[in-house]
Amino acid sequence: MAKSGKRIAAAREGIDRIKLYGVGEAVGLVKSRAKVKFDETVEIAMNLGVDPKHADQMVRGVVNLPNGTGRTVRVAVFARGPKADEARNAGADVIGAEDLVAAVQGGTIDFDRCIATPDMMGLVGRLGKVLGPRGLMPNPRVGTVTMDVAGAVKASKGGAVEFRVEKAGIVQGSVGKASFDDEKLVENIKAFVDAVTRAKPAGAKGTYLQRVALSSTMGPGVKVDPATLGTA
Repeated sequence: MAKSGKRIAAAREGIDRIKLYGVGEAVGLVKSRAKVKFDETVEIAMNLGVDPKHADQMVRGVVNLPNGTGRTVRVAVFARGPKADEARNAGADVIGAEDLVAAVQGGTIDFDRCIATPDMMGLVGRLGKVLGPRGLMPNPRVGTVTMDVAGAVKASKGGAVEFRVEKAGIVQGSVGKASFDDEKLVENIKAFVDAVTRAKPAGAKGTYLQRVALSSTMGPGVKVDPATLGTA
C-alpha cells in the first residue's frame, strides 16, 4: 500500500486540483503520468445537470470515436440464418441464438458488446438481469438492436462507445489509450463530449455540462475547462 501511495502522490505533483486546464494541456498531464507497464486507458468523466431518477432526464447514446478506442472488442451477435452469416462475415466473435442464450445463462460471457436482430429480442429479453447490470443489453437507442448487424459489428470494433448517465448524474467513458498521439486523444474527447451534449434531454434545466475530468487507468484526475471542448 505504501508503494502505491507514493506513486499516486508523485503523479499528483504538478497538477492543480482546482484549476481548469485546456483540453490539450489536460491530455498532456494525463499522458505524462501514465507510468505503469501496460498501455493505460484514458477515461473521461462528465458531471451533468440532470436527475436520472426522472425518465425525461435520462442521458444515453453511442459515439463512434474518430480514432478508435485502442482496445480489442469482442462482439456477440444474437441472430439466425442469413443475419448470423452476415455477422460472421463482418467479424463478430460470438454468434448464436438459443445456444448463446443458454451459454450466457450458464455464466459464459466472453464478449464486450452485444448486438441482436429485432426478432431475437424475445429470447434475449430473458437475459436482462444478467446483461443489464453489465451494460451489455442490446438496445435500439444505441444501435445494438438492428437488422444491419454488419454495420453494428464494424462500428463496435471500430470505436463505438456507449454511454449512460449514472445515478449521481455522471457519464463516464473510455476515449483512447495513453499511447495515442495528443491530437487523436483530443479529437476523441471532443467527439465524446459532443455526443453527450447532443443527447441533452428535454427535461434538463440549468447548466447541463457542469464538470469534466480526464484520467488514465492508474493516474490522477485532471479537471478540464468545458470552454475548450467546443461546448461554450
